[in-house]
Amino acid sequence: MRMTAGQFRKWPNKAITLLGMSGVGKTTFSSKLPSDTWFHYSGDYRIGTKYLDEPILDNIKAHVMQNDFLRGLLLSDSIHIRNNITTEHLHPISQFLGMVGNPELGGLDVQEFKRRQALFRDAEVQTMSDVSLFMKKARQIYRYPHFVNDAGGSVCGLNDEECWQHLSEFTAILYLEASDEMEQLLLERAVQNPKPLFYENEFLDQHLQMYLEHNDLKLVSEIVPEEFFQWVFPRLMGFRKSQYQAIAHKYGYTINAERILESRDEKDIIDLICSSMHDERLINV
Repeated sequence: MRMTAGQFRKWPNKAITLLGMSGVGKTTFSSKLPSDTWFHYSGDYRIGTKYLDEPILDNIKAHVMQNDFLRGLLLSDSIHIRNNITTEHLHPISQFLGMVGNPELGGLDVQEFKRRQALFRDAEVQTMSDVSLFMKKARQIYRYPHFVNDAGGSVCGLNDEECWQHLSEFTAILYLEASDEMEQLLLERAVQNPKPLFYENEFLDQHLQMYLEHNDLKLVSEIVPEEFFQWVFPRLMGFRKSQYQAIAHKYGYTINAERILESRDEKDIIDLICSSMHDERLINV
């Protein structure tokens, strides 16, 4: 939703979508908005609890069935397994996505890895399409006047024009842009603690081939999963940054992520949002 700073301030039922790399400050941004007046919609939480709940459980049960003791308990209905996903605890989603590479080191073969990636992408599209539905629920049922959509770090890769038009129709899209220094910090953290991520097919195919050639490997099954992550993550950051910038230019506004740390409360956050809208409006004149 394109608007001026004045229009945003007067908007009685404010709704925003936050975009940015994992760790850039989306959660910090949301935490400065009063929880009694702002409904917090977590894209990753919705993905895990609604659209990937069954595939995640199937994956867990497949591992349980490899243990003779647990297998017997599961088959006799003596134990019950369920997901315990919260907005702060999204580990089951990461575990489901997994990493590509040597199966003896916990890696997945390309076919299975891409199957899970496709399930996640479909879930992400559905989750973003649910935003307007949850906005209505938040206002009509729970009486929240305002709404914040905390989108996942990979949402920038959604090549779904209908989805972006949907989000921009109902919310002001805000891209939290990391400075060079913050990007370096995020990179260092990620490399020290490799974790499963979503990759677009074209990006994945291209960089898997590059990695194999660079390391003189013949097969993906020879790849050490964590080492591939450490190699590919800086390239993924640069790729996603250009995607975020394109989305912000077409549909929304850009906020310097470091300024979030300077914000103390809702007033400061509203001022920060409005300053980005003012700057953007001047640029577009």
